[in-house]
Amino acid sequence: MHALPPDWQNTFDAYNAAVTRRQFFRQSGTGLGVAALSALLGQRAFAANTNADPLRTAMTEPWKIAPKAKRAIYISLIGAPSQLDLFDYKPALQGRFKEDLKDWLGGQGERLTGMTSGQAQFPLAPTVFKFAQHGEGGMWISELLPNIAKMADDLCFIRSMKTDAINHEPANQLVYTGSMQNGKASIGSWLAYGLGTANEDLPSFVVLHAKHSSPFSNVQAISARLWGSGFLPGKHAGVSFRPQGDPVLYLNDAPGIPRELRRRMLDGLGELNRRSYEQIGDPEIQTRTQQYEMAFRMQTSVPELADLSAESPATYELYGEQARTRGSFASSALMARRLVERGVRFVQIFHRGWDQHGSLPRDIAAQCKDVDQACYGLVQDLKQRGMLDDTLVIWGGEFGRTVYCQGTLTETNYGRDHHPRCFTIWMAGGGVKGGLVYGETDEMSYNIVRDPVHVRDLHATILHLLGIDHERFSFKFQGLDQKLTGVVAANVLKPILA
Repeated sequence: MHALPPDWQNTFDAYNAAVTRRQFFRQSGTGLGVAALSALLGQRAFAANTNADPLRTAMTEPWKIAPKAKRAIYISLIGAPSQLDLFDYKPALQGRFKEDLKDWLGGQGERLTGMTSGQAQFPLAPTVFKFAQHGEGGMWISELLPNIAKMADDLCFIRSMKTDAINHEPANQLVYTGSMQNGKASIGSWLAYGLGTANEDLPSFVVLHAKHSSPFSNVQAISARLWGSGFLPGKHAGVSFRPQGDPVLYLNDAPGIPRELRRRMLDGLGELNRRSYEQIGDPEIQTRTQQYEMAFRMQTSVPELADLSAESPATYELYGEQARTRGSFASSALMARRLVERGVRFVQIFHRGWDQHGSLPRDIAAQCKDVDQACYGLVQDLKQRGMLDDTLVIWGGEFGRTVYCQGTLTETNYGRDHHPRCFTIWMAGGGVKGGLVYGETDEMSYNIVRDPVHVRDLHATILHLLGIDHERFSFKFQGLDQKLTGVVAANVLKPILA
């Protein structure tokens, strides 16, 4: 390593002394505020724990309520699975095959996407899949999901979800950040901010990207905004674990750099950052320091986490043999259990390929085969380990699919367009009633006729289950009290709470 020049201290101080106008106000507002706070609270305000936020931990948290869950796993099916082919059974449609709905649609005031608005006809497409009732509640579930059907009494189905967006990017942003506008914090970041960490050696929020096995699926692109921290401190952003190679890049020491040297480098860098923070007061300096320290600790924790060799044959039988294939959905589901077992607060599994505008029967069958057994394995594994009661599992996409066909309709093939007015998700564990169906759609699975649930209501309910009052849970940014549920009314779904 090169030695620092003799006058490095003077150069460093001179750099920090060049305070810009923005830095002056930040230093006056944050630096002096921190100083005053430390005078009142003493060393408690600046504990040695690098993950602690001195301002945050010193403040009261009036939004905290009694939690029913300690952690959550969100299975995000990007592209929007068809509720008509999986959960929202409409047997009366079978006798209306190819009926043109063009005139009927005209009276619905529906926004149509550019993909179907120019169609001369809108033929009704009943599902080609068989349904059967399962569990004590007799819930209708498609033949495509035989394993999920086996645990019907563990699940709470919400058949009356609705959203404001008709295209993927704004719909995904709404369901995963609470807003269709860019720059908002993701639900995982909100939970990491609100719940803190339960394991100093792993992030609070981890993202897994599961590979889909069907090569013909329409793979919807997604952006890092869906797991970003937005205006929240950067340390609350989701950390993506890669499906191949090293789970996290740059964790391994570079050739010729032993761990002891890296420790000394981080200590030196931490001292420079501490001096910068004292003079400038930029909280992002603390964030960077915390990220460096987390990466150092993850060098030990992540290899142990990613080593699945200790899992029993019974576990692989539960999740399916695909769990042995790194990056598969089954492997991701097993990794999600290992993560929450080690104290990670929020795990999000993204599984793409559910955007079936054509060849839906073929493609949705392949997608369901990817996730069916592993979803069953995950819920049952959590239950066997005594973790399901305080782990919330959420399964769903960003909107629903249309009852009419996009493109050519035959007796065995069809496609469906985007439909924001109704779709189905399910939840399990974490204080939710099992064996329950909430909400109802009309005979066309087109409009909601009972108990509508907006995305904001879902967010309010997830926060409530994890011990957070959504109405009081906010973060001040640009002079506004930002909230995951926004400024429009949102309701906790009390009927589904156990």
